[in-house]
Amino acid sequence: MNGRGRTKGRPQMPGGKKIKKIDARFTEDEYKIICELEQTLGLTKTELIRQRLLSNAGLLVVNAKELIVLLDQVGAEMGRCGNNINQLAKYANILKKRGMLSPVVIERFTVLFEQYLKNQQALDTSLRKIFRMTGL
Repeated sequence: MNGRGRTKGRPQMPGGKKIKKIDARFTEDEYKIICELEQTLGLTKTELIRQRLLSNAGLLVVNAKELIVLLDQVGAEMGRCGNNINQLAKYANILKKRGMLSPVVIERFTVLFEQYLKNQQALDTSLRKIFRMTGL
């Protein structure tokens, strides 16, 4: 033999023995979704629920519908800001062609546009953090 001796019985489970039980009830629609995921992923219902619950244990629970409505409002506002910038740029080009564009207007527009870009990048960073925290 190789000197290790014989082991008796089944090997120990990694992570310890599972002795605690939680019961949960589902609607027919929820249960169908779980069964579909079970078939698709090839996991038992217990493993599926355990993985889905514990893999996201540190994430926030949010109202997804409310979050989507708020993000839609933010997106619409950003779209309006972009539209206003396009209108100002078009008007500045018209003034430039007529030779009526003041350097002060150009400078002010540049400052405001740079601030808009910084705000957009900050929003993008914040949204990424929110998505990571919520698991969306």
